[in-house]
Amino acid sequence: MLRHLGAAALLAVRCGAALRRRPFELKEVVRQIESLGVRSLGLTVVTSVLIGMVMGTQFAFGLSRFGGIEYLGRLVGTGFARELAPGLMAIIVGSRIGAGITAELGAMAVTEQLDAIRALGADPIKKLVLPRVLAAMIVLPIVGTFAFVLGVLGAMFAVDAQFDLPAAFFYRTALDELVIRDYLMGALKTPVFGFLIALISCHLGLETRGGTAGVGRATTYSVVATAIAILIADLLLTTLSIDVMDLLG
Repeated sequence: MLRHLGAAALLAVRCGAALRRRPFELKEVVRQIESLGVRSLGLTVVTSVLIGMVMGTQFAFGLSRFGGIEYLGRLVGTGFARELAPGLMAIIVGSRIGAGITAELGAMAVTEQLDAIRALGADPIKKLVLPRVLAAMIVLPIVGTFAFVLGVLGAMFAVDAQFDLPAAFFYRTALDELVIRDYLMGALKTPVFGFLIALISCHLGLETRGGTAGVGRATTYSVVATAIAILIADLLLTTLSIDVMDLLG
């Protein structure tokens, strides 16, 4: 574990150094944004709407027992803005992104394509790793915003149909409670999640050995490692953001 942590940290340092060198791989970054982000929108839409419906139904059932169902919009809106949209979507979408990156780079590693890139005088970090890291850091905030909006809408329509809570009332109370600070507490975590997902996945892909079986193992490790890293980072960033917001008033 310590070896992997050290290697991932060195990879992050090498990415920072490659970022300052020309030429900038803008076309590859755009291609990776399309691959990692646009192709993840379907998964984002389905999961965020369904999670919103499930959470809205569960919260409504619990609050109705104590006569507090009128607070449902505030609870769901704040919960999705601060935690559910950025954290849960990072795990779900990040698993898809991380597995794809690891499988792609792992296949290149076991077929010696990385050695061919080095033999041609190019840097695999700049050509392969850096565009994916930048694309993931750009994509995750957009995905988190989509998940927030769609999750709240899913919860709104679910409780309107099952608990006769008017959608207009749900929408109004959710907006009355939400402030920009709630959104920022979640949105500012997503670039960090994107960085961790891409960095860990690229590291495991570059370290892949053992043919196709090794690619499968690396892909499995990538999904597990990125999920754990996101949860640990989420805990640390949530604690830090709460302390910062308290200082700012």
